[in-house]
Amino acid sequence: MKYLTEYRDPVLARRLLAELTATATRSWRIMEVCGGQTHTLVRQGIDELLPAGIRMIHGPGCPVCVTPLETLDRAMAIAARPRTVLASFGDMLRVPGSTTDLLSLRARGADVRVVYTPMDAVRLAAELPDRDVVFLAVGFETTAPANAMAVLHAERLGLTNFFVLVSHVLVPPAMTALLDDPDCEVQAFLAAGHVCTVMGWRQYEPIAARYRVPIVVTGFEPLDLLEGVLMAVRQLESGRHSVENQYARAVRRSGNTVAQDAISRVFRVTDRAWRGIGTLPASGLELAEPYARFDAAGRFDVTGLHPAEDPECIAGAVLTGAALPTDCTAYGTRCTPRTPLGAPMVSTEGTCAAFHSAGRTRSETPSPTRRTP
Repeated sequence: MKYLTEYRDPVLARRLLAELTATATRSWRIMEVCGGQTHTLVRQGIDELLPAGIRMIHGPGCPVCVTPLETLDRAMAIAARPRTVLASFGDMLRVPGSTTDLLSLRARGADVRVVYTPMDAVRLAAELPDRDVVFLAVGFETTAPANAMAVLHAERLGLTNFFVLVSHVLVPPAMTALLDDPDCEVQAFLAAGHVCTVMGWRQYEPIAARYRVPIVVTGFEPLDLLEGVLMAVRQLESGRHSVENQYARAVRRSGNTVAQDAISRVFRVTDRAWRGIGTLPASGLELAEPYARFDAAGRFDVTGLHPAEDPECIAGAVLTGAALPTDCTAYGTRCTPRTPLGAPMVSTEGTCAAFHSAGRTRSETPSPTRRTP
């Protein structure tokens, strides 16, 4: 397929691996932030082909995985109400809440519908004026513009039955939280290309300067990731710490200013809970005051839920790179994609799901170079 196979060329991949081997003179630990990048690394076996000493640390860049447990429980409490439609992207339906998931709730009669865009939820609200329609708005900066446009469109239509349950999270605060951890092992980052397509990379420049870590904006295909790792290693070997752009075919430094304007108009920055990690200051988005009437949490009074995580699930350690999925005692037995204990096993971008689909098996002895949960 044109413009896809070019980034999966095995000859070029071998050349990049050879150049990495020639460039790296010591051990380096690099975190890929995005769950989509994690799946490519694991599915293609790239993490196991890298030169000895270069270790990839899988980061918290799966938006489904970091959606907090209380948000899922709020969504299910709303979906269980009469004359209410809960609209969501399909990847959220099997993510476990504290007692069940949205797919099981739909099987018991709740009106839970899969949509492909937030505009589909707006259309549902227009078509069903006697029903409340709630869109589960999750994701990083990547999905925020479309969700903002849905709110603006609902306002233009004068809809009074459309609401959003917002659980947007922001990448830079998560990176700084990781780097502020005294046990952090990350020496460089591969930044998520799709987030930077929207936001650009200017917001990463202060992080690179303050923490003296290279940050490389990287795509999602095998050659993208190999080149991104090589660019990071070159910086590490030379003692540099700047932001570089491997994903030049899609990302500009300034990003998409139209999308940014929509985000800043509809949302404001707030503290946000991350599943398995905790609350990070200024790490999320909520509806700005002029659009507060679209807030589903306030409309349906579901703000008082504080469920507890499954004590056996180590999702937090996996999401922060402190543990591998195969370090978990439940991995592949009590926790599988069909019976997940945590979101990283069921999400299409989850690290545990990536390991499981690639056939990675649990080691009886966790790696001595990695912190155990």
